[in-house]
Amino acid sequence: MLFNNKLYLLELYNAMNGTNYTNPDDLIITTLSGETFMKMKNDLSFIIDFELNIFEHQSTISPNIPLRDLYYLAANLKELIQHDKLFGPSLVQIPTPRFYVFYNGTTSMEDEVIYRLSDMFKKKVETPSAELVVTALNINSGHNKELMEACQALKGYSIFVTKVRKYIKEAEDDYDLRDFFTDYRKEIIEVSVNEYSYERHIKAIQDESYGNGYNNGHTSGIQDTTDLFVWLDSNNRKDDIMKAIRDKDFLAKLFEEYEELKPRNSTQPEGKYQGYYELTCDLFN
Repeated sequence: MLFNNKLYLLELYNAMNGTNYTNPDDLIITTLSGETFMKMKNDLSFIIDFELNIFEHQSTISPNIPLRDLYYLAANLKELIQHDKLFGPSLVQIPTPRFYVFYNGTTSMEDEVIYRLSDMFKKKVETPSAELVVTALNINSGHNKELMEACQALKGYSIFVTKVRKYIKEAEDDYDLRDFFTDYRKEIIEVSVNEYSYERHIKAIQDESYGNGYNNGHTSGIQDTTDLFVWLDSNNRKDDIMKAIRDKDFLAKLFEEYEELKPRNSTQPEGKYQGYYELTCDLFN
């Protein structure tokens, strides 16, 4: 649900387009919820500056995305435009559609790949009467660096997914867990990358912590957890990170240790990723 937050979505849009919009209310969310008779659902769509942006997030490379986006476009326009106006003499203006896919699968892909509806046509023609162009952006760590630096929310998401995969791979190599991961690797990754939420995890800890005073000094929650995990990783304590994800009491003890041992004059910029880790690992759902 990261980019269901309008502030983060506006940051992403600005980073992609070199704009500097500051009012999140400039965004008009048009995401299809599947509640209409067409039962159509998409990841995220919104209007800003007379543009209808349709964003999809996928972990598998699929050249069929232009056809899916054609369905989403038609469904969006059906919601936006009164049908009877299409039979009148006046030109009906529609927002300019733009299509993007954010890819973070494990199969190698270039920073940017273009998919065209015409590539799906059985019979190729020089000038197709219908065309739809989708830009797929690789958001894995190390890709599209300029975009990542311009959008810290997207960068934080990419770093988080990379670390989750790394820790899963290390656990997979553990002799005691080898058979388990061999049988259930796909399910484990889906749960870890698509369902785990720092925000829900921290909220659960905070809800139980007000009574014993643990919340004192940890009001930023998500930021503190990020700093803690970075500190543990730099000290080669990856097993502790994995255990902390599963055990909130152990996480609380790690916080106490971290407060006692962390450098008083840290060179890390305060609030570097402030707020950006309040995410589920699915970008839009």
